[in-house]
Amino acid sequence: MQFTVLTLFPEIPRAFFEASIMAKAVERGIIAYDLVDIRDFAFDRHRTCDDKPYGGGAGQLLLPEPLGRALDSVQAYKKHVIYVTPSGKPFTQRKAQELSQKDEIVLICGRYEGIDQRIIDLYVDDEISLGDFVLSSGEVAATAIIDAVYRLVDDVITHESLDEESYADGLLEYPQYTRPAVYAGMAVPEVLTNGNHEHIRKWRLKKRLQKTLANRPDLIATARLQGTLGAEAEQMIEELTEQCFEKHLPRKKRRRARAAQGEHNGLD
Repeated sequence: MQFTVLTLFPEIPRAFFEASIMAKAVERGIIAYDLVDIRDFAFDRHRTCDDKPYGGGAGQLLLPEPLGRALDSVQAYKKHVIYVTPSGKPFTQRKAQELSQKDEIVLICGRYEGIDQRIIDLYVDDEISLGDFVLSSGEVAATAIIDAVYRLVDDVITHESLDEESYADGLLEYPQYTRPAVYAGMAVPEVLTNGNHEHIRKWRLKKRLQKTLANRPDLIATARLQGTLGAEAEQMIEELTEQCFEKHLPRKKRRRARAAQGEHNGLD
């Protein structure tokens, strides 16, 4: 897979491509990259790449001519072009999986107030936002997208490591523990040390559901709409919901709720 990054500051993404798992993927020939300095395509001796926007307003915009020439130099019309911008569509794990199937991706790193709309109209296939916030560096956003995408490319990371990550199947990841068995007076949950793989599987599923309910209940709603939650998961959600309800009841009301639940189940 080939990533081409158009930027005014190539030193920012270069550090990412030359470190850690990405560096190994590049060395093994799984990932290739090209960092294109937009200033190399400016017309004047000062390498000017920005100007004031028409209609007034604060800030500067990237000029269309240098950026267009940079895009033409990498034959962007043959590739999938992404512009990272706060006004784009939200980036998701599903989008990362979709992009991981592309052979070549070009990313435009905005600066200042962004880029001329005509570049978007002529070249861009996807406008992508990392979230409801604004960054001063399009390079940071582009690097985050590359990081999410390249790790899904075959042979970069083992499939086993990806299968139970957050968002892999619509849920957040379960808590993880390593040595020592006791740290700061807190012990690793016993279920993870008893060697019973079925108990471990159930504990992990329950913890995933618990974390998703607490941090991203919208993901549970989406999973239900898509029919990806099984009967076991639904039963665990019901138990977790009841436990949460009882936890926040005053003690007297808690006893009454338990009694009412017993009557509901036909218990004395």
